[in-house]
Amino acid sequence: MKPEVCWLAATAMMTGLFFAPYILDRFMVRGIMGTLKTPDPSDKPQHAWAQRAQAAHYNGIENLVVFASLVAAAQFAGISTELTVWGCALYFWARLAHYIAYTLGIPVVRTLCFVAGVVGELLIAIPLLHAM
Repeated sequence: MKPEVCWLAATAMMTGLFFAPYILDRFMVRGIMGTLKTPDPSDKPQHAWAQRAQAAHYNGIENLVVFASLVAAAQFAGISTELTVWGCALYFWARLAHYIAYTLGIPVVRTLCFVAGVVGELLIAIPLLHAM
């Protein structure tokens, strides 16, 4: 398996697990039945960090679409370079750091991590653009 595909799989699994902390907080705040019922605006709000974790998770899902598309396009085109592998690794670590910084409420670090993830995507896109 190509390293880019391994990074994609790891990123998808990581992003898929980002829900766990805020769901655990929901159990603590609302109880089991409150967590299992259909959400309602009158529900007791979760802790601020859990709300940020949920926003970070949604942001990760939104950006995973772009990342996965770029990795898939590179694989279909037969493009695998040190640059694309490095871009995938950068994206993975940047998104993990983004989730942590967002959840902890560290705004500047959060933004820098987001930008690092975009740079990772660009490192995959550049060889693709060059091949067109």
